[in-house]
Amino acid sequence: MSLVESPTRTDQLISDLSDAIIAGEFTPGERLDEHSLAERFGVSRTPVREALRQLATTGLVDVRPRRGAVVASLTPERLGELFGAMAELEATCSRLAAIGMSPVERRRLEARHDSMAALVEANDAEGFAAANVDFHSLIYAGAHNAPLADIARGLRERLSPYRRAQFHTPGRLPRSHAEHGAVVTAILNADAASAHAAMLRHVSLVEDSFERLAATYAASPRRARNKG
Repeated sequence: MSLVESPTRTDQLISDLSDAIIAGEFTPGERLDEHSLAERFGVSRTPVREALRQLATTGLVDVRPRRGAVVASLTPERLGELFGAMAELEATCSRLAAIGMSPVERRRLEARHDSMAALVEANDAEGFAAANVDFHSLIYAGAHNAPLADIARGLRERLSPYRRAQFHTPGRLPRSHAEHGAVVTAILNADAASAHAAMLRHVSLVEDSFERLAATYAASPRRARNKG
């Protein structure tokens, strides 16, 4: 049985399109034509329309009057601010989870972490990314602070394309799993300070991994080819 649910057509399109934007195959300000995208990805225009709507919530796409959807321009400085906020929010959730998680919640978090080892072994970046959302969601819930969890989920959705993309960095899956392990150990031991520090370090390394991946994309001749 699969560890994660199979993605819907729209989910897969969101993943493929966001990866293409991050890889520089579409440039900032470029119009995203529904008909052309439907042909490129072999789908109807309905999932394309929904994918663009959802990508607008992440900041990768802007929807403009009379122009439709265009690729957004997100500066490295702005992205750094978003990752910094995400790190602080997730670290706080981890600290509160270490204090307030019930025994059942702790076992559930440990089981989710253990199950992700198979995805690391299989080098399944997409499967790991999907399971990773569940892993972090368990920590948000375990913080038992609904307003904080809502803010964390909203910001996570904004950064989801970048967080998912960094799993394609060579060696990132085992490193991410090990970083999760440090967070889980601290939470299981009810060590709030260590849980906070471990999650803060984890999200900072997520940002570092994405920056390395983005630099690789920027240097790739594929970027130039796709402009032609």
